[in-house]
Amino acid sequence: MSNRSTLNAPDQNVELRGQIERITYMNDETGFTVAKVTVNGFLAPVTIVGNLLGLVPGEVLEMEGVWEEHKKFGRQFRVLSHRTRLPASVKGIRKYLGSGLIRGIGKVMASRIVKEFGEKTMEVIDEHIEDLARVEGIGRKRIEMIRQAWAEQKEIRAIMIFLQEHGVGVNHATKIYRQYGQRSVAVVTQNPYRLAADIRGIGFSTADRIAEKLGFRKDAPVRVESGILHVLNRLSDEGHLFYPYEPLVDKCLEVLEVDRGTIIKALENTVVEGKIVIEDLTSGGDDPAPNPKAVYLRWLYYCESESARHLQRLLSSERRVRPIDAEKAVNWVQKRIKMRLGRLQIDAVKRAIREKVLIITGGPGTGKTTIIDAVIQIYRAAGAHVLLAAPTGRASKRMSEATGQTASTIHRLLEFRWQQGGFQRNEERPLNGDVIILDEVSMIDMPLMFHLLRAVPSGATLILVGDTNQLPSVGPGNVLKDIIRSEAVPVVELREIFRQAKESLIIINAHRINRGLVPEVRDFGQELGDFYFIEQQEPDQILELIMELVCNRIPRRFGLDPMKHVQVLSPMHKGVVGTENLNQKLQGLLNPSRRELVRGERRFRPNDRVMQTRNNYEKEVFNGDIGIVKSINEENQEVVVAFEERQVVYDYQELDEIVLAYAISVHKSQGSEYPAVVIPVVPQHYLLLQRNLIYTAVTRGERLVVMIGSKKALAMGVRNDQIAKRFTNLSERLRRLG
Repeated sequence: MSNRSTLNAPDQNVELRGQIERITYMNDETGFTVAKVTVNGFLAPVTIVGNLLGLVPGEVLEMEGVWEEHKKFGRQFRVLSHRTRLPASVKGIRKYLGSGLIRGIGKVMASRIVKEFGEKTMEVIDEHIEDLARVEGIGRKRIEMIRQAWAEQKEIRAIMIFLQEHGVGVNHATKIYRQYGQRSVAVVTQNPYRLAADIRGIGFSTADRIAEKLGFRKDAPVRVESGILHVLNRLSDEGHLFYPYEPLVDKCLEVLEVDRGTIIKALENTVVEGKIVIEDLTSGGDDPAPNPKAVYLRWLYYCESESARHLQRLLSSERRVRPIDAEKAVNWVQKRIKMRLGRLQIDAVKRAIREKVLIITGGPGTGKTTIIDAVIQIYRAAGAHVLLAAPTGRASKRMSEATGQTASTIHRLLEFRWQQGGFQRNEERPLNGDVIILDEVSMIDMPLMFHLLRAVPSGATLILVGDTNQLPSVGPGNVLKDIIRSEAVPVVELREIFRQAKESLIIINAHRINRGLVPEVRDFGQELGDFYFIEQQEPDQILELIMELVCNRIPRRFGLDPMKHVQVLSPMHKGVVGTENLNQKLQGLLNPSRRELVRGERRFRPNDRVMQTRNNYEKEVFNGDIGIVKSINEENQEVVVAFEERQVVYDYQELDEIVLAYAISVHKSQGSEYPAVVIPVVPQHYLLLQRNLIYTAVTRGERLVVMIGSKKALAMGVRNDQIAKRFTNLSERLRRLG
C-alpha cells in the first residue's frame, strides 16, 4: 500500500502503512483503540482510532480510513479496515517482542534476542526455536515457555480474525481460546451461548451479539433458555434467591424481545432440563399475586431448602456439651474478665450457655465482642472445643484480636480446596467443634450459609452474631434477617450503649442514623475528634477535599499512613466522586510510580492497593478481599498480589478480577473496619443513599470518620429506610419445618 497525500478531503478514503509505536488506549470488550503509528512521510507519529482488536507495538499496520478533526485531540486517522503484518525491521521486532505479547520475553530479553538474530529473529522463533539457547538467560525451560506462548498467540490470532467479525474483544478471545483450545471456532459457531455459562467474564449480551452475527434467530430455544438463566443470574446478583413467575416473564420479555408463549415454553423446558425450579408459594409467601409461583435457579433452591433443613436438624438435636450452671458461670466469668456485664449482656451469655442455636444482634458499642469473649471462656473452662469464624479475612482477624483466640474465615474453617472439589467439611465429614461462634453474620449469603450449616455436627451449639441494620450480604439471600423473622431461633437484641462507647461520636452517630436522625457534629477545637462533617455542595470541590484529606490533613493531624490506614468509601462507582474516578486520582497522588501495567482504562503499579471483585475459588481469594500489588513480571505476564499473609499470582488475562481499592463501594466494605474512613455524600448519589448504607459506612471507621458533602443529601439518605426487597423464602421454610 502506498501512503497517499494528506491533502485529501476529510471524507475521502486514504490508505496508510506504518509501524505501531504504542497503544494509547484499548477497550478489551469493544475493541475501540487509540494508537500512535509511525508513517513514512509524516514528521510525527499519526494518531489512529477505530475498532482495532489485538494490536501489538512493533507490528506493521496496513490501513484504510479517513482523516477527521477531533474537537479535543485534533487531527486523527479513523481506520475503517486494516491488516497486520509481522515487523521486519530490527527496531520493530524489538518493540514487538518486548511488548509483553509472548510469555517468557520481556523488554530486556527481547533486546538480547534481537541483538543475536537481527532481522531473522521472527524466523528463528517460528522455525528454529531451539537456537534461542544461544541467548544469555534462555534455557530449556524458558524455550519451552516461549514455544508454547508463540503457538498460543498464533492460535489466538487465527481465532481473533473469526471473532473480530462478531464483535469479540481481545481479552474475551484469549479466554475463549484458553477454555476450548483449537475447538474454539467450532464451539462458538455451534452454540455461542455456551460462552456465558462456561467462561467467567463473558456474559449473555456478548454471547447474544455473537449469536446474532452467526444467524441465530431471536426465538431460537437455545437463546431463550440461555436468556432466562441470564435474567435469573442477574437477579441473584441483586440479592434475590428466587423471582416471582409473572414479573420474571415480564423481565424476560423485555430482555429477549420474543412473545410470551415462547418464554413460557422455554421456562417449561428449562425445568425439565433441571436448571431451574418452579415452586408454589403456599401460605402467601412473598408474592402478593394470586396462585403465586417462585422461580429459582436450581442450585439456589437447593441452598435455601437444605439450609432450612439443616438448621431444623440442629435445633431438634441434643447438645453435646454437658449442662453448665449459667448463674455460677456468669459470676465466674465477670471476675475472670474483670468486667461487670450489663443486663442484656448477662441474658445473652446465659442463653448462649442454655440454647442449642442462638442469635445475638446489636449495633456498635453494645458489647457483642465482650459477650463472645465471655462465652468462649465459659465453654473452654467446661472442656468444650470452641471454633470461631467470620466471612472475611479482615473480620476473622478482628475477631482474633478482640478475643485473643484463633478465628478463621468460614472458607478456611470448612477447609476449602479447589483441586479437591470444594469444601471438604460437610455432612460426611463435619466440623469437630462443640461450640461454633460466627461473627458478622449479616454478611453471610445463602450459598455460604448452606455450606456452613451442612458441616455443623448435630450435637454442636451454634451462636450467630451480627448487626441486622447493616447492608445485607453482597451475594444472594438475607440470611440473618430471615432466620430472625422465622422466630424459629431465639434472639437476644442488645440496645444499651456502654459508657466507653458513649464517648465516641462515631458510635453515637451510628445509633442516631439508625433511629433516622442526622449525625451530631461537634466543634472539637484543638482536640482530636473522631467524627467530622465538612459541608460542600460541588462534586469537583468535594473531590479536591478528599485528595487533600487523604494525602495530607489526616496523615499530618492523626498520624495515619494514607496507604494503609485511610479508606475512602463511596456509594457509587461512576461520577466525579465515584470509586472509579477517586481511584485514578488517589493512585496518581499516593503511588505515582512510572512503572505500570496498562489494561484498557486501568493502570496497575507496584504497591497499589487492589480489591478482588468476584469469588475465585481456585485462587482462594474472595469478593471484597483487599491486597497489595507486590510485583509485575512483564516476561511471565504475571502480577503478584499479597492478601494478608498469602501471595496470589494473576495472569495478565485475569486482571479483570481486580480493581484499585484506594476507594471502594460501601457494599464492598462490609465486614471490614479501617482506622479512618472518608465518605462523600452528594445529591447525585440519591438513588443509593439509604439509611442502612450510611449506617454501614459510618460503622466502618475505628478511630476517624469524615463525611464530606451536602447536609441535605445526608438527611435525605438517613430518612430513607426503604430497603430494596429481596425475594427469599427461608423464613417461611423454617416456620413450616418448625
